[in-house]
Amino acid sequence: MHLAVYPPLLLPALAGLSAGPLARRLEPRLATWLLTVAGLVLALAGTVVLGLLALAGLVRLPMFSGLDGYSPQVLAREEPAAWPAAAAGAVLLVLAASATLRFTARRARALWSAALDAACLPGRDAVVVTEDRRADAYTVPGLPGRIVISHGMLDALDPVGQDIILAHEKAHLDHHHYAFVALAQLSAAANPFLRPLAAAVAFSVERWADEDAARGTGDRRAVAETVARAAVATKRTSAGRLPDTALGALGRRPAPGAVPRRVAALLRPAPRSPVHLLLIAGLLVAISTVCALDASHDLHELLELADVR
Repeated sequence: MHLAVYPPLLLPALAGLSAGPLARRLEPRLATWLLTVAGLVLALAGTVVLGLLALAGLVRLPMFSGLDGYSPQVLAREEPAAWPAAAAGAVLLVLAASATLRFTARRARALWSAALDAACLPGRDAVVVTEDRRADAYTVPGLPGRIVISHGMLDALDPVGQDIILAHEKAHLDHHHYAFVALAQLSAAANPFLRPLAAAVAFSVERWADEDAARGTGDRRAVAETVARAAVATKRTSAGRLPDTALGALGRRPAPGAVPRRVAALLRPAPRSPVHLLLIAGLLVAISTVCALDASHDLHELLELADVR
């Protein structure tokens, strides 16, 4: 258990560093799925290991180690985890659990609020045009979800650009991109090392919607120009803050350089996914999972060994 506990605690940092390059180099749909699943697995494996460390220290306490027929001498001799590591694991586990619960509660409230907002928007069409003169376009999840676009955005674009923006937002709605972003943020709440991965997922869903719009129109350059024009119009008119669960044509809070990277990607041929990058990403997830399972098995064997009943 000594060696097995470390990879699940260290690999999320490596995943965070590699998430950005993966999101830029992989096909966006695949990148979104891969990063979201990897984030969940890594967060879960790290949480399991923290729980095992805390449990390994807990069973050695005098008040617990002699209960239910367990031998405190065996537990002390085998020394499943050093006291500092067990104590640190317990503290980090409490912090991770509380952060995850707070995020889950906030996101549940935000989704409920978004569903109410979507239901209260005027009309029954999927697309709602507002009178706002500020340039804005975003998707609100709900039952059903709605696409909101302002007159300011429509005025900033030609008819082809308007169709592209609507195709981009429809991709967000059809593919439930808000769920991918929420799950990646949940992973980051459980493990702060995964925050860059959550940001990479937010970028990759925008790229996914860009590629959907490009396939629909058959003109990658037109999509690139529309993204650029929408960015300029939004900056010029200072569009308001989007709802917490909304996904906009430019992202909720675009990272510095995100829009230029999207435009540059659209000016290149449609992306392909290098096999070696997929293998490396899969290997990291597999190592973390195997180590967490191995640590669980070691602790289970220790408790069986100490059971003198």
